[in-house]
Amino acid sequence: MASLSVPPVLTSPRDDAIQLHKAFKGFGFDKEAVINIIAHRDATQRALIQQEYRSMYSEELNKRLSKELSGNLEKAVLLWMYDPAGRDATIVRTALSGDVIDPRAATEVICSRTPSQIQYFKQLYHSMFGFSLEHYIEFATYDDHKKLLVAYVSTMRYEGPEVDRASVEHDAKALYKAGEKKLGTNENTFIRIFSESSRVHLAAVSTVYHSMYGNSLKKAVKSETSGLFEFALLTILQCAENPAKYFAKELHKTMKGLGTDDTTLIRILVTRTEIDMQYIKAEYQKKHKKSLNDAVHSETSGDYRTFLLSLLGTAH
Repeated sequence: MASLSVPPVLTSPRDDAIQLHKAFKGFGFDKEAVINIIAHRDATQRALIQQEYRSMYSEELNKRLSKELSGNLEKAVLLWMYDPAGRDATIVRTALSGDVIDPRAATEVICSRTPSQIQYFKQLYHSMFGFSLEHYIEFATYDDHKKLLVAYVSTMRYEGPEVDRASVEHDAKALYKAGEKKLGTNENTFIRIFSESSRVHLAAVSTVYHSMYGNSLKKAVKSETSGLFEFALLTILQCAENPAKYFAKELHKTMKGLGTDDTTLIRILVTRTEIDMQYIKAEYQKKHKKSLNDAVHSETSGDYRTFLLSLLGTAH
């Protein structure tokens, strides 16, 4: 369930483009006007506004936004202007081949998406950048982490609600034998089961694993694996069980301690706003007895704060 707040009576994309152009042209850049429009339009509306702006002013709206904005507000707004699949493709591309390689960001996006979301952004990735997603994963990652990511983006997993009890028990036993039962770990078994299982199947495996062996599958993954491979497995597992809870936890990490991890905060807020942000907000409140909106308000400032809070469905 999205948190995006779209006005009940919308102006046309053409009128939005005109208002944005006015905000750029006036004496002093009117950031408030820009935020009020852009933060309250869905992906289809944003694409239409960009088309109208281009045809009316012979200029790319994103280029103009990049000229007028700076810092975290610029990063957040420009990321928001993409449609969800194009945004995922861009985040992964930048994370795997940008100036600063960030395999954790690429792993979060890949391992938290549904099979249909992955297939769509894989197609866009190839058309936008001229190479397959698998090619860049092979180039920028290593060892078991690489094997898991390649398998995860290459395998079509079932997205329905049914599970087969016998198959669930079989996989729970296989994971126990591959990990906690023996010295050393059979990583290939973890890669196979985690990359081939539907979300409902893996969540059922986790439940059965706990009832059979008295230990959670999450703890088993933590004790048997490490580094980015561990992070990828945990992301897949937690998003199979409860994606909103997973993202609430990741958001809390960005804002605890000294300083704020704005890159991750922006990435999660922007990518989940049109998907499941209301559920994430509920999980955050449940766990931390504080609203996500209040947390973001206290950790950010200025127009950057206003924009993020607008995405969350409120502005202070």
